[in-house]
Amino acid sequence: MNKLYKTRRYIPEDYAVWNDFVTNAKNATFLFHRDFMEYHSDRFVDYSLMVFDDSKLCAVVPANYHEGKVYSHLGLTYGGITFMKGLKFSESLRVYRSVLQFLTVNSIICFVLKITPKMYCKEATDELDYLLFLTDASLIRSDLSIAIDQSGISKIQSNRMEGVKKGRRSKLIIREDGGFKSFWHQLLIPNLEARYHSSPTHSCEEIIKLSFLFPEQIRQFNVYYKEKLVAGATVFATETVAHVQYISANSQKQQLGSLDYLFHFLIKDVFADKQYFDFGTSSENSGRAVNKGLLYWKECFGGKGHVHNSYEVRTEKYIMLDHVL
Repeated sequence: MNKLYKTRRYIPEDYAVWNDFVTNAKNATFLFHRDFMEYHSDRFVDYSLMVFDDSKLCAVVPANYHEGKVYSHLGLTYGGITFMKGLKFSESLRVYRSVLQFLTVNSIICFVLKITPKMYCKEATDELDYLLFLTDASLIRSDLSIAIDQSGISKIQSNRMEGVKKGRRSKLIIREDGGFKSFWHQLLIPNLEARYHSSPTHSCEEIIKLSFLFPEQIRQFNVYYKEKLVAGATVFATETVAHVQYISANSQKQQLGSLDYLFHFLIKDVFADKQYFDFGTSSENSGRAVNKGLLYWKECFGGKGHVHNSYEVRTEKYIMLDHVL
């Protein structure tokens, strides 16, 4: 290996450089912007990395430190290594080697990566999957997400269209009105508590703050029946994907067809220009089981399976890359 790259940790003075890089990187979304990463900085020990070829920034790694390991940031849905556009395989290999060697030198034994799903990437990034293979990385978790590829032909099944017709007959009204507070407190929080004894990843205050910082990316759609809030969805929009972050409805959803009506509108009207409409994961129990009812509902809209994979690699394995090329 003729040329070695330099890796160092992110510092606050890198804020502008980091954000400019992720705006143009081939496998980054607004989740990697420092304003998004740091809304919950009190919960994580940041260990984000930057990789340079001389003075040129080639890659960044959104990450945090926890109990002796470095993770693709646990406050983000996905991550891994974010590469600049146009980076060749040989350069990607050197970036990856540099990251692992840096972690080894700094007494980090294991690196856990949540790979950014391909649908979110502006350019192909399969080289990282191959590099993980070369360093004997272990697949430690896989979650099933259901998404519609809108560049092809997808058909919404008749049972979902019947729900859309119910919504029309019920004269439901859909508004993008910034109603995060009403959706959180009237539907989302009570439903998650009643069904799963859990709470939203984002508090109401956090999602309002994030929507102010990213108004074009974080959008709230609420459904009203006779001016009463009956359903809603929070959508995170990237360049290529409309991802449903939260879905919730009241007990009238079958009678009114509120969710079918809402999602038909989102898919066919609001986000028709996105290549993918991602309903999010349907897996449970750390990826070992699938919510059958949720899966069926999503597939009836024409969604197909995509995976979110997480790997663990021992950082000392960087030496295995020295004779690949």
